[in-house]
Amino acid sequence: MNSKVNSRCETACCASIRSSQAGFSLIELMVASTIGLLIMAAVLTLFLNVSRTNDEMAKTNVLIENGRFAIQLLQSDIAHAGFWDSYIPDFDDLTLATAPAEIPTGVPWPCLAFSSWTAAIRTNRLGIPIQVHNTQPSGCDTVITNRKSGTDILVVRHVDTCVAGASGCEAEVGGKLYFQASRCESDANSYVLGTSGHTLRERNCTDIAPKRRFISHVYYIRDYAVTTGDGIPTLVRSELDLESGAVKAKAAVALIEGIEGFRVELGVDRISDAGIDIIDEDSDNDLYREAVDWANTDNLTSPRNRGDGVPDEFVHCSGVCSVDRLVNVVAVKLHLLVRSLTSTAGYVDGKTYKLGEQAIAAANDGFKRHVFSTVVRLNNVSGRRETP
Repeated sequence: MNSKVNSRCETACCASIRSSQAGFSLIELMVASTIGLLIMAAVLTLFLNVSRTNDEMAKTNVLIENGRFAIQLLQSDIAHAGFWDSYIPDFDDLTLATAPAEIPTGVPWPCLAFSSWTAAIRTNRLGIPIQVHNTQPSGCDTVITNRKSGTDILVVRHVDTCVAGASGCEAEVGGKLYFQASRCESDANSYVLGTSGHTLRERNCTDIAPKRRFISHVYYIRDYAVTTGDGIPTLVRSELDLESGAVKAKAAVALIEGIEGFRVELGVDRISDAGIDIIDEDSDNDLYREAVDWANTDNLTSPRNRGDGVPDEFVHCSGVCSVDRLVNVVAVKLHLLVRSLTSTAGYVDGKTYKLGEQAIAAANDGFKRHVFSTVVRLNNVSGRRETP
């Protein structure tokens, strides 16, 4: 009797164990697999979205950094335009009692080799530290190449802010172009701009005055970055420097990629403190070409035939501005159109980009774009004109 009971108990126990060890049914396995696949798909979608967002943020960051860097680079160079050490062009020298004689007579050719410079050409370059062209300047065909149509050419001139050979400055190199301003009243010349003959003196008329490297930069937008046809618009710069024994405009060097729009407006200082227009567009009878006419001759305040250092108009001239406007430039307004370096699939752009008065319709080519603008004051030029 007991053996039969024990046998039945063992049989029930084994059945219970077999029941607890049973695996998933086919339906349960399919449901679990489906749920797992859905979770995996959600995780994969999230990963792809995050990755895509990071890629787009990286593209945008590069675009912004390139735009800011381009603005800062141009701004730094333009701010020094017209710095000639202690020398001041006489039409901007308010201590001069006579009519100025060193007034530019023509717009300089930016790519002209130094060997062809005359005294008049030197005067033109010192009197016009900033100029802008929207067409190819004469003599620049081998320097300005593959320029992107519809973009400007900016020329900036000044001397180095450090003295040649001083600590932290480039050592003096024979054959390079240097500027030296006289500080001795008995010197025959007020300055020397050349590759030799720098014998002008300091105020004690004994020590030799410092020499500074002459800087002339030509900025423009090239339609490629590294290889012709790569399609990456790039801000480039040609520099006047010594090459193969001659001082000339060197081949342009790529600076910042992705800059595809470049428009420059010049801020002209043409209204004096007395509200008088000092520029006569139709003749050479400009008031700034005459001796300084002080409103108060006793205290020498408010010259009526000189600008006050503040831009009265911003202009974008066809071809190049007139000499009268260029010698009175005291500020520059920059507009840059910057695009991302790689395109975004499916990106639709319906914007119109404004670079001053220039409107550029969206290319809708998958590249993101942004406009950067700023106004730069020519500290050296405008500062000379400020009076009480």
